[in-house]
Amino acid sequence: MDRITPLETMLAAGKDNSLLRYGLGQAYLDDGQPTPAITHLRACVAHDATYSAAWKLLGKAYMAAGDTAAAADAWRHGIAAAQGRGDKQAEKEMTVFVRRAERSPGPHPD
Repeated sequence: MDRITPLETMLAAGKDNSLLRYGLGQAYLDDGQPTPAITHLRACVAHDATYSAAWKLLGKAYMAAGDTAAAADAWRHGIAAAQGRGDKQAEKEMTVFVRRAERSPGPHPD
C-alpha cells in the first residue's frame, strides 16, 4: 500500500506539522528514498526541535544517503533533545550510533 501519496496530499492541503513530516520521512525512508526523507525530517525537527525520534530517524536517513557526518550531527542534536525530555533509551541508542559513525563511515543503525 502506498503510504506516501495520502501524506503528501495532506501536506499539499496545508496540514503541515511535525507528526505529518515524521510520517512522510518514515514512509520515504521505508521506500528507499533517503533524499525526500531528509527533507521532511528536517522540516519535522524545525517544527519541534525536541522530537528525539525525528532526530534519530533523520540520522538514519543521512546514513542511507551516505552522509556520515550529517548523520552524526543529527544524532548529536537528538541526544540533546532526548536529554531535555528525559528519554534515556533514545539517548543511549543515538550515542551508540554516533560512536559507530565516528569509527566507520558506513551505514550501521537499524
